Amino acid sequence: MVVDDHPMWREGVARDLTEAGHLVVATSGEGRQAVRVAVAARPDVVVLDLQLPDVSGVEVIQGLRAALPEVRVLMLSASGEPQSVLDAVKAGATGYLLKSAAPAEFLDAVRRTAAGEPVFTPGLAGLVLGEYRRLAAAPDAPDDEAPRLTERETEVLRLVAKGLSYKQIAERLGLSHRTVQNHVQNTLGKLQLHNRVELTRYAIERGLDG
Repeated sequence: MVVDDHPMWREGVARDLTEAGHLVVATSGEGRQAVRVAVAARPDVVVLDLQLPDVSGVEVIQGLRAALPEVRVLMLSASGEPQSVLDAVKAGATGYLLKSAAPAEFLDAVRRTAAGEPVFTPGLAGLVLGEYRRLAAAPDAPDDEAPRLTERETEVLRLVAKGLSYKQIAERLGLSHRTVQNHVQNTLGKLQLHNRVELTRYAIERGLDG
């Protein structure tokens, strides 16, 4: 699904996707409409502009993730402002690409987003990870509402954040593959997250990937 308030840009992106073999199930020029249409069209990936006439792209991401938890959002924006990027990722965007990207780079980003990979315009990935690590290192007020993970769940989460497979984690900790999967599923449930990408992001925010 393509969401952008500029008709020529929206139609051009949709055409490029179609010609590359993707099925474009819907397009929209407004944020609130986009969320309603997405619920009916159920896209795997939403290519979303940051600036929309009615609500911000960040609000659209929040609406999409609330209605369709498994949807993946690739921001396609003219703004490379650090705060814009961070706000989008914190809201749940899988990736962030500048509109200056080449067509081949954009299509590759869509494919990778569909596969659940975090995708960023070169330079932005370091910005996002650096900010998360800065926040994780900053002294925060105690959060009494933070979910309580067991010591084992935290250990598994740390290894997930380092990029280890479930099999590798099982071997490292002397557990069965099924036990590792159970720990991950329990952690996802406690943290109200939906997949490994979000789990890794959570771990990075708290400095568990070091």
